Amino acid sequence: MFVVDEGKRTVVPRTELTYPGHDLKFHRNAADPVKAPVDHVMADLEDACPYEFKGEKSRKTVIEAFNTLDFGRKVITFRPNNIKSPFFEDDVRAVVAGAPNRFHGVILPKIFGPEDVHRLAKLLDDCERKAGWRFKLQIETLIENPVSLENAYEIAACSPRMAGLIFGIADYSSWMRIRDIVKDQNINFAYAKQRTAAAAKSHGLHAIDNVYLRLPRKGAAPEELADIEKGQREKNLGAAAMGMDGTWVIHPSQIAIANECYTPTPQQVEDAKRVIEMYHAQGGGAMFDQEKGEMVDEATAKMALGDLSKGVQAGVVDAAYLAEKAARSAKITGYDILRAGREARAAA
Repeated sequence: MFVVDEGKRTVVPRTELTYPGHDLKFHRNAADPVKAPVDHVMADLEDACPYEFKGEKSRKTVIEAFNTLDFGRKVITFRPNNIKSPFFEDDVRAVVAGAPNRFHGVILPKIFGPEDVHRLAKLLDDCERKAGWRFKLQIETLIENPVSLENAYEIAACSPRMAGLIFGIADYSSWMRIRDIVKDQNINFAYAKQRTAAAAKSHGLHAIDNVYLRLPRKGAAPEELADIEKGQREKNLGAAAMGMDGTWVIHPSQIAIANECYTPTPQQVEDAKRVIEMYHAQGGGAMFDQEKGEMVDEATAKMALGDLSKGVQAGVVDAAYLAEKAARSAKITGYDILRAGREARAAA
């Protein structure tokens, strides 16, 4: 999870919008609350940046955008070129020095193990100290090759700067020689996605699913548009069922569906509230839910608290209500749903 506003707010992103960092137009669109109603934005200096803009040109644009645009309550990050690239270190040094206290994190691509995160963290220590940062930048890493996937647990645990893991399907599929990364991806990549999610959750981090790569063509027929939306919805709902907290998006047309898929429905929120109220009213233990025809116990109550926590993130559940119910549960069980991630991370 991202801890922002100098410790006053936590964000588990449902939608992370990645866009080319070399063009100020994309930054303006990303900052716009109407065009980009996302939880998180990432200015990309790596794969989305043309060769001719690598280096000083793209860095200056990112620095200008971070210093002059209002991104509202979005988490703001950038992705430098990968750690083996000749651009990597200067990307980090320039942006951290050029926009102190104006963004929240760095997304590290194409890593292999914890040593790559350690290198970035050490570099950030030096850059933040020299630029007078008031807080520490957080790190998300892309899990996008078989080595990083097998090292995901150690990567998630390796630095207090770690906020989340992202599964990168395109690079991963190139390593694995998997051609089709759209159809049946939640079957073909189920192991990789759930291993990424499990590693993240083991250390109190969020897990972000890969982008859906089909986009509508100009002048596409309604049938094609409907098929793309159907595929995107199925991908995101399936990934959420595996434990992913959110997804990357690369186009405004993807945002509404993605937000919806990672936000509890009104019915799910009401069901969660009803279960929690019933559970506490009857004093805990195992009981039968007459309305649903299901057994309810402490594990069920924790699941309900998890739905309510996502609802708070989406602005559809009152934070005070969740805090009161979570505190009541924690008093008996010792398990606080609001602190579980941070406690797991501290114990790692």
